[in-house]
Amino acid sequence: MTEQTEQTEQTVVTPDPAAAGASETSSMATRRTTTTRPGGNELGRRIVVLAFGLIQLVIILRVVLLVLDAREGNALVSGILDISTFFVGPFDGILKVNALESGGSILDLAAIVALAGWSILELVVLWALGVFRSGSASA
Repeated sequence: MTEQTEQTEQTVVTPDPAAAGASETSSMATRRTTTTRPGGNELGRRIVVLAFGLIQLVIILRVVLLVLDAREGNALVSGILDISTFFVGPFDGILKVNALESGGSILDLAAIVALAGWSILELVVLWALGVFRSGSASA
């Protein structure tokens, strides 16, 4: 967090109608501008949370679309499934069964495991960033 304080002193010469000559009036104006920006560590934390949040969102959309038996011929649905395959792929094969099927619906267990795995990885990365945080532990 950055804080700026600006102080200016102003001398104004104004004629005093009651006095014979000009008088000098001095006034001091203080303008305080507070600018808050996240520090480097906080900015890194926000970027990590955003990146992992987007990954988790894509995986959740995959699970929902497969459970609802969305039409894979749709460009949006196929795009989401293709993108999420990249993030679910490392977790394929962890369980003996990757998916449960009933009718046209599919419960993608590998995607649920991937969601848990990416969430754990996010917590580890956030913890690592917290280790290098400067300042007090309560901040």
